[in-house]
Amino acid sequence: MSRTVRIAAGSVIVALIVLGLKFLAYRMTGSVALYSDALESIINVVAALAALIALRVAARPADENHPYGHSKAEYFSAVAEGVLIVLAAGAILREAVPALAHPLVKDAPLTGLLVNLAASTLNAVWATFLLREGRALGSPALLADGRHVMSDVVTSVGVLVGVLLARLTGWHVLDPLLAALVAVNILWSGWHLVKESVGGLMDVADPDTTARLRELLRTHGAGALEMHDLRARSAGQVTFVEFHMVVPGEMTVAQAHAICDRLEHGIQAELTGAQVTIHVEPADQAKPHGALVL
Repeated sequence: MSRTVRIAAGSVIVALIVLGLKFLAYRMTGSVALYSDALESIINVVAALAALIALRVAARPADENHPYGHSKAEYFSAVAEGVLIVLAAGAILREAVPALAHPLVKDAPLTGLLVNLAASTLNAVWATFLLREGRALGSPALLADGRHVMSDVVTSVGVLVGVLLARLTGWHVLDPLLAALVAVNILWSGWHLVKESVGGLMDVADPDTTARLRELLRTHGAGALEMHDLRARSAGQVTFVEFHMVVPGEMTVAQAHAICDRLEHGIQAELTGAQVTIHVEPADQAKPHGALVL
């Protein structure tokens, strides 16, 4: 079992624990805002399960039907999460809008708020871990899960502050008002997750990756005349890199191959899992504009 799959399995366990704690906090307080916070945690559980399934599929090796592998499966978990976010936001608004007109007076015992705070603290620790590991492993699924969990932390903190203010000031309309704000916040979070995932599925270029590759070509391309038509696309944890390399016409195949090997090793050392394709061309194929001259 890969490290990403083990982390995704851990996310399911953490999400279930947080869900239980948040619903306990809601039952203890009767707060509509805490209920909306608990509903959002249901998304976290389903999203963690989706990420786990997607990562298991993404880990499968290339086959006859999928010669480039299954790594793009990671993006589907974030798209599914976006759909779930919309459904959860609707459920939250269904509870919050009527309560805005007729806010209920709740005592909101301190013990219930502390239970919710404990759940949020656990979420914050886990979200930080997911974001760190997602970046280190280049996993869109773990990054999406980490960002969503972190947005849940921000939401939970805002809800807790609002419920405390309602309890202290007697402005009980703050409770459903914050629930409505939770719905808007998670819709915004969901939009960004879906946008990034669709971008990955559509092979949207990443300017940072392109700039990094251009620097690597300069560093490891000694012996070549120029590089052009550089393209890169990410598919989950794999980055596919293509470019043309112009060499002197009198250079032997062995010499050109040695430069290609050096470039491949240099790129793969910086971009874990990179698959590099280089098209070697003679000097008369050099481009007057838009080429990377070495």
